[in-house]
Amino acid sequence: MNNRLIVTLAASGLLLHTCGVTAAVSDQVISDQRAKLASQTQGQGFGPQSPRDLNQVKGNNPIHFSAAPSYSKMNLCNIHFHKNAEHSGGEFTTYAGNGDGKGYQSGYKYNGVLTDKEMMQTRMAVCPSKNGGLNAGDTIELHYVHSTAQVTPGESLAACMNEAIANPQLRVETQVFVLVGGGQGLDFNQLTKVEQAQGKYQAINMLNNMGDPIEYSGSTTGPGYNEKGSPLQVSWRVRPKVAKVNIDSVGQWCRGNEFKEDHAHGVRNLVINPALLSNIN
Repeated sequence: MNNRLIVTLAASGLLLHTCGVTAAVSDQVISDQRAKLASQTQGQGFGPQSPRDLNQVKGNNPIHFSAAPSYSKMNLCNIHFHKNAEHSGGEFTTYAGNGDGKGYQSGYKYNGVLTDKEMMQTRMAVCPSKNGGLNAGDTIELHYVHSTAQVTPGESLAACMNEAIANPQLRVETQVFVLVGGGQGLDFNQLTKVEQAQGKYQAINMLNNMGDPIEYSGSTTGPGYNEKGSPLQVSWRVRPKVAKVNIDSVGQWCRGNEFKEDHAHGVRNLVINPALLSNIN
């Protein structure tokens, strides 16, 4: 095989692998977004925001609200995930970079090392989207969203509200995963299985052995709030340890689930302004 052909094939593979991925924006872009967030929220009465560095335990936000009940006393209303962790802490503190400035290719990654077998890539695209799909070795942050409203699990945050209660208490149980190939890892379909337990919709196989969750008062997340405050109050519990999940099972879930989720969401910039953070107890 001649060198020109080798180079051509390598380049083609690179283009396929990075399809939808753009060059990272500068630090100044992220700084400007944070400055705009501070300006847009100053004096407006916004409550504490998310995501945050879980090691930054102090915050100066003056808005306090009662913690939502235990998730077991609430209805699970939505499950979705973000590519790379939105939070930083525990076993996920490796910065992925600034990304495209719109929430993609940014966030935080698993700090550990995977075996060659775990890094085996799949033949089929996993949760593909215009912003790129998923590969073995990628990190995701899964959000199990719960509501005090009488609702059934469904699509987006709208599934967490109904005509009877438009402002329910919200709780997000959070688990960070690293995707592994080679037939290794937990079954994502089982981790997201929903059944009723004691009259409430629950993710019955949610992990509870991943360290003591960090609990704090915050908000909804996502890159749409990079430059403005989120008005919704959320009680958070973020597990500090990362679990390994089988990438093929994640791909299967994306091809059909009750939440109509078929790709990874982008991440909101880490909120670092003390005026927008609560205290972690």
